Amino acid sequence: MLYHLLYPLRDFIFSFNIFRYITFRAAMAALTAFILSLIFGPLLINKLKALKIGEKINKADSVKLDDLHRHKQSTPTMGGILILGTVIISTLLWADITNHCIWIVLFSTTWLGITGFMDDWLKQVKNKASGLTPSVKFTSQIVLGLILGIILITYNRDVLLEIPFLKGVNLDLDGLYILFVILVIAGSSNAVNLTDGLDGLAIGIVVMVGIAFSVLCYVSGNIKLSEYLLIPYIKGAGELTIFCASIIGAGLGFLWFNCYPASIFMGDVGSLALGGAIGTVALLIKKEMLLIIVGGIFVVEALSVILQISFFKLTKKRFFKIAPLHHHFQFLDWPENKVIVRFWIIAGLLALLALVTLKIR
Repeated sequence: MLYHLLYPLRDFIFSFNIFRYITFRAAMAALTAFILSLIFGPLLINKLKALKIGEKINKADSVKLDDLHRHKQSTPTMGGILILGTVIISTLLWADITNHCIWIVLFSTTWLGITGFMDDWLKQVKNKASGLTPSVKFTSQIVLGLILGIILITYNRDVLLEIPFLKGVNLDLDGLYILFVILVIAGSSNAVNLTDGLDGLAIGIVVMVGIAFSVLCYVSGNIKLSEYLLIPYIKGAGELTIFCASIIGAGLGFLWFNCYPASIFMGDVGSLALGGAIGTVALLIKKEMLLIIVGGIFVVEALSVILQISFFKLTKKRFFKIAPLHHHFQFLDWPENKVIVRFWIIAGLLALLALVTLKIR
C-alpha cells in the first residue's frame, strides 16, 4: 500500500525512489511486524488471560510428559492471532498489492489461520477436548490444496519439479501436480503443527526458514540473478521476499514472548497458518524440494510421529521413547531449553545448506 502511495512521489522528491527496492521494503516489513508484535503482544496476552484462554495440560497417555509440562498449565494460547495479524498488516503495507503472488500466499495463510482458529476456539472456549476432528482439518487442507493447484496451473502452467543439486533436471508431474500441491500444503502445515510443542521451538525454526526463503524469493524474482544461478525465473516472485520478511519480523516479535519460559503459545491458529504459508511460498517459487532441506526439522518431526505409529502397530513396541522427536529428547533428560536451542542450530545450518544448493549443481 505504501509502495503505491509513496513511490509515485519520486517524480517530485527523489528520495521516494527508495520504495522501488524490494530489499528496502522487505527490511521495513520485518521491522514493522516486529514493532507491532511488541506493541500488541502484551495486550493480547492480557486479553487471553481475562478470557481464560490458556493451555490445558493433560497428557493422559504419558504421566512423565504431563509432569514435564505441568508448569505450562493455563499459559495463554492462540497467540498465532498476533503472528497472522502482524504478517498480514506488514505485507499489505510494504508489498506491491497488485502482485498476484502476494494475494495467493495471503489467501492460503488466512485460510489455514481460520482453520486453526476454529480448532483452538473449540478446544479453549467450547471445551471440546479434540477441537476440530482430524478429518475436518485434513479436508480443509485438501480443499485449499485443490484451489491452489488450479490457481498455480492457471498462472504458471508449469508442472515441472526442480531437483536440487542437479542442473537442468526436472520431474514432470503432469496430471499429478494438483495432488502434489495438496501433499505440500497438508504436509507443511501439519509438520509445523507437530513441532509446536516446546517454548519457542517452532517459531524459532520458522524464522530460520523465513530467512532462507526470503533469499530464494528474491533471486527467483530477479531475472539476472536467476539466469546467473540457473534457476527458473518466476515473474513477481520478488515481492514474496516482503511476505517472508514479515514472517521473520512477526516471528521474532512473537519469540520475544514465546521464548522459554513462554508467556504465550501460538496454538493451531499460528502453526497451521505458518506451515501453510511456507508451503505456498515454496510452490510459488518452484522450490518445493528445497522445502525438505530448509524445513528439515519439521520433516523429521513429522516422520518421527509416522514412524512411531507404524512401528507400534507392527511390533507393539515404541521406536522412540515418545513422539514427536523433541519430546523424545526430553525423555533422555535433556533440559527443555537445550532441546530448543540445539534444534534451532540445526535449523540454521539446514537453511544455509538450502542456500548453498543454488551454487552446487
